[in-house]
Amino acid sequence: MTQSPPATRRRLPYLCLAYACVALGAVGLFVPLLPTTPFLLVAAWAAPKGSPRLDEWLRRHPRFGPILRAWREEGAVPTRAKWLACGVMLLSWVLMLAIAASVWVPLMTGLLFIAVAGYVCTRPVPGATRASRG
Repeated sequence: MTQSPPATRRRLPYLCLAYACVALGAVGLFVPLLPTTPFLLVAAWAAPKGSPRLDEWLRRHPRFGPILRAWREEGAVPTRAKWLACGVMLLSWVLMLAIAASVWVPLMTGLLFIAVAGYVCTRPVPGATRASRG
């Protein structure tokens, strides 16, 4: 039995994570309240470390490519994605509040959602950094 080279062994976890996140992101396109964007962002982070071919596919994808490139190059999030993220978090929180047995779960989740929404909403819009330099 031969040992795999160390570089290949280091790539494997990133490869598995990238493909798992792409799969979960794809499922999120069809399953309500399962987010697609966070999974694709993780996949975009892991893919270059695990699979240059997957990274290239993600960057050239007609739907996800522009959003992922904007994130990678500018740390930017489109306005529509900001609204969607905040709306889905609010809807999820309201549903959680309605069915939670304890007040602590919605309270802690609400604090987390506020922090995430604050982070997402303070990211620039794609092209804003170029426009401010120009």
